[in-house]
Amino acid sequence: MVAVANPLRSLPGDAAYLRDVLAGIDTPVVLVGHSYGGMVITEAAGIDKVAGLVYVCAFAPEQGESAFALSTKFPGSTLGEALTAYPVTTGGNEFAIRADAYHRQFAADVPPGQAAVMSATQRPVTEIALAAGLPTDTPAWRSIPSWFVFSDEDLNIPVALHSFMADRAGAKGIREVPGASHALSVSQPEAVTASILEAAHAVAA
Repeated sequence: MVAVANPLRSLPGDAAYLRDVLAGIDTPVVLVGHSYGGMVITEAAGIDKVAGLVYVCAFAPEQGESAFALSTKFPGSTLGEALTAYPVTTGGNEFAIRADAYHRQFAADVPPGQAAVMSATQRPVTEIALAAGLPTDTPAWRSIPSWFVFSDEDLNIPVALHSFMADRAGAKGIREVPGASHALSVSQPEAVTASILEAAHAVAA
């Protein structure tokens, strides 16, 4: 297992970084992406060694779709109201979830103390990363088997959008977790693990 540090700077740049990491792995890979990470794996995965995709409360875009655009496709996301923005010297703005909004917005089913640590250590994402449309005309989910696991109380990505993207991708497996937040891998790791293992076993068969 390799945990890739997502730079969160730009969709093309983040995808290129992920491809660099994949170049050093000699076995077939199941890529797992959470939230904006779904954008990155969709762009980066068009190489032979990627055998499966797992979207964990994640965006699965079509060409030209951005995280911002997708998040407003269906009602229910309150992320915009919870963000704070500030300029960076490299240009543009960075976004982070405000400390006073983080627990409810991102991790409502996580203990308050743990959510406070998550808030303090969150990595801000650039506006350009969230606003850029998917560059590739061949989204990875069109040719690579995919699995989706998501929450029905996700306040960042509405459950209707999760279902839409999973159906559009022709997902091999869909797991909807009742009562869970956007921080699904923290609050419901068993459900996430089950989807990843399902994908791994399927592509290895």
